[in-house]
Amino acid sequence: MSFPVIDFDERYRAISARDTRFDGQFVTAVRTTGIYCRPSCPARTPKPANVTFYPTSAAAHEAGYRACKRCLPEAAPGSPAWNVRSDVAARAMRLISSGVVEREGVSGLAQRLGYSTRHLTRLLSAELGAGPLALARAHRAHTARMLLVGTSLPVSDVAFSAGFASIRQCNDTIREVFGLTPGELRARRRGSITAAPGSIDLILPYRGPLDSSGIFEWMAARAIPGAEEAGESSFSRHLRMVGGPAWFEVRRDADERLHLRTRVTQLGDLAPLVSTARRLFDLDADPLAIDEALSAHPELAPLVARTPGIRVPGSADPHEMLIRAMVGQQITVVAARTALTALTEALGERIEGGILFPTMAAIAEHGAEVLRGPAARIRSIVGAAEALADGSLQLSVGDDAGEQRAALLAMPGVGPWTADYVRMRVLGDPDVMLPGDVALRAGAAAAGLPAEPRPLVAWAERVAPWRSYLSAHLWRAAPVRAPRRRPSSLTARPSTLISKESS
Repeated sequence: MSFPVIDFDERYRAISARDTRFDGQFVTAVRTTGIYCRPSCPARTPKPANVTFYPTSAAAHEAGYRACKRCLPEAAPGSPAWNVRSDVAARAMRLISSGVVEREGVSGLAQRLGYSTRHLTRLLSAELGAGPLALARAHRAHTARMLLVGTSLPVSDVAFSAGFASIRQCNDTIREVFGLTPGELRARRRGSITAAPGSIDLILPYRGPLDSSGIFEWMAARAIPGAEEAGESSFSRHLRMVGGPAWFEVRRDADERLHLRTRVTQLGDLAPLVSTARRLFDLDADPLAIDEALSAHPELAPLVARTPGIRVPGSADPHEMLIRAMVGQQITVVAARTALTALTEALGERIEGGILFPTMAAIAEHGAEVLRGPAARIRSIVGAAEALADGSLQLSVGDDAGEQRAALLAMPGVGPWTADYVRMRVLGDPDVMLPGDVALRAGAAAAGLPAEPRPLVAWAERVAPWRSYLSAHLWRAAPVRAPRRRPSSLTARPSTLISKESS
């Protein structure tokens, strides 16, 4: 599956209309000025003969252009292409945004992708117009701009938070990319910074519409007390980063903006944490394109009209996501939350202000003493934790989707629902269908779609590559079931159920 190709004429029409939907999906470089802009830049539209379109800002940097001071293309939401696409370039971009190059170098990135450093550089240069070093450098420049404009951090802290090796390297890059010094760039920000002492407060850009109420409701139904906290317009959690424990909160203000407030142990974890928060809330999605594609089908149009801008939540930690999915198989959200709370309280690491989800090593060693349920299921969960702890099972945001699915299905106790659910949540794959899901099939029946697995799968092919968003709408459409006496009954609102794996 590849991202739809937009030709020169389509892109030029987009910049002529100053269409914000394309912000972050490509940049426009103008030969006569030497700058590049986002598609919605308010400046006069350049003549076609003077325009070159690049897929990434890094490619424009490599070609000798600098960022527009008026539209600041680095402030646009990320491209949805990196989720829609499943090729090496998309996987590389997801890993770069998670900080792999800063932690492991280009050789580490290449090893994760299964290529030599030289071949990966050739591949990315041909596909994206820039090699991995340039792409990582552009990502650091974007992070530095975000921190300079959105926080009061000293420039030295901004440099190391963005992943630069030195303050001088940060200054030189900012000056080269934006044509401004860090101080001049900071002076261009609007409004005042109101973050509490010791924390960082940023605005998270996204493409509207956004079903923020739905995603906060979804988080609240699954929040593990002590590790996570959720309300009608906020979600916060503690998590383990490379440099130590971290905390973040995403909250919605009266103007529908999303604020990210964070605390990290090491400044180098800040940029990966911002990327994690964006993935968790699916903020790089293109909701207008998704809604348009889904609403073209009469059966789905009422669902899209009822919930425009629906999102598919990502995951804060891939390893944790697998354990949560396995614990939640064939039980209600309420029961899964109870089990995960007990697991976290017994094996999690206590930190100031909360608790961290248990490490895979802790679950491997003591999980059998805490988990309840069928012995075979407990063995499967503990076995998965052991495999993740010793590295025999790899799970990351940069995995190849097919290889990840095959590796998970090879694990005892992991079936198609679990493998595909993890793919949906960890990779942000927009095209996952879960035909064995009880709540999803109930929603399909309510929407007038086939409710049996095979016919539903066949019908859903017509909405590819947006089947994950179809799934989200069908979960939302599932009728509320009355509570039953049996503990395993569907006692929660189906839209807040952890989906069931068919037996």
